[in-house]
Amino acid sequence: MAGKVVWLSGASSGLGMAAAQALVQSGWQVVSGARSFEGTDRTPGPLGIRLPLDVRDDASVRAFCEAAHELTGAPDALVNAAGILILGPAEETSLAEYQAVLDTVLLGSIRLTQAVLPLMRAAGQGKVVMLSSVNGLMPTPFQSAYVAAKHALEGYSECLMLETRGQRIQVMLVEPGDHRGGAQRYRQSAQRLSPLYQDSFTRVRDTIARDEAGGGDPERFGLVLARALRRGRLPARLRVTRWHETAAIILHDILPGRLFQRFLAAYYQV
Repeated sequence: MAGKVVWLSGASSGLGMAAAQALVQSGWQVVSGARSFEGTDRTPGPLGIRLPLDVRDDASVRAFCEAAHELTGAPDALVNAAGILILGPAEETSLAEYQAVLDTVLLGSIRLTQAVLPLMRAAGQGKVVMLSSVNGLMPTPFQSAYVAAKHALEGYSECLMLETRGQRIQVMLVEPGDHRGGAQRYRQSAQRLSPLYQDSFTRVRDTIARDEAGGGDPERFGLVLARALRRGRLPARLRVTRWHETAAIILHDILPGRLFQRFLAAYYQV
């Protein structure tokens, strides 16, 4: 694996950080980007080389790619892991709040991918990893902005898989379930929460917090991702879930829609 280069967004916390650490430990030359990274110190550390990156900003994406390319040449792999989450009622979450989530999760991944694909093509090959979620397949109440962004990312990625098949570019969707740590750093609450939704919102928020506290190990997630990237041929999807999350995905696919909605409503108490 010596000499393999990966660029990664969203490396300052959560699963992005876990992925960067695991890839460094697996022998990849890692360039990690995040909005919180500052300064010009490019000495490799536990996250590899750290560069400022705001995936919502075209100029920041260009500057990151130019600096990373100067340091490492074209990447063998790109991991799109930047994300934020706003918790609130779908009716009351503002369009600006939807835009903030979509611009990071969906458009941010597209910006960085569009900037990197020509470099990979010129190098003759590349692997693009999209960090989706179980929420890219099924909903969680009061997470409509995040769920919408992840659903859209799934659709975009499937189109990209088809369109780049003849270019030696591989695309993989990674669909993690709940994992411990990191989520609170990028989760915000919508500015508006009326009494109409207060009780159910509180129950759902408590359920989400409980599920995340008992979630999977981020270090294991990183190792699973690093192991997948070592493969010559990526799977279209890599699900990193616990048994009950896998069961829920299966039920979502086979149960009538209304029946599955009743199942989720009972779980979240809405």
